Amino acid sequence: MTTLTIDLPSSVYERLRSIAKQQGKPIEIIAREWLAEKTASSAPVLSERELLLAALRAAGKLTELSQEEKQLAAQSTLTLDEARAILDRSDSKPLSELILDMRGPKE
Repeated sequence: MTTLTIDLPSSVYERLRSIAKQQGKPIEIIAREWLAEKTASSAPVLSERELLLAALRAAGKLTELSQEEKQLAAQSTLTLDEARAILDRSDSKPLSELILDMRGPKE
C-alpha cells in the first residue's frame, strides 16, 4: 500500500472527522473509501490522440465525414505515392510555407 499525505482546510477535516465518528471508522478509512469510490466511477482515461480529437471537435476544427464523403473516399483508387507525385509536380509553395507566409514575421 502507498501512503498519501494531503493538506486539508480545517473545515473539511472537521467534517471528515465528524462523519468518521458517526460511522465508527477511522478518518483514514473514510477518506480511502471516498477516494476509491470517486476513482472507480470516473471516466475512462483517454489517450493523447483521443484528447486531441476531442479538443479539435470541441473547437469546431474537426467534423465527421458525411455519408457522401465516406462513399467518395471508399471509391478512391489514388495511392499515397500518386498523391505525393501530384503534389510534387505543382508549382505552388508547400502548405507549411504558405501558412508561415500568412502568419507574417515573428515579433
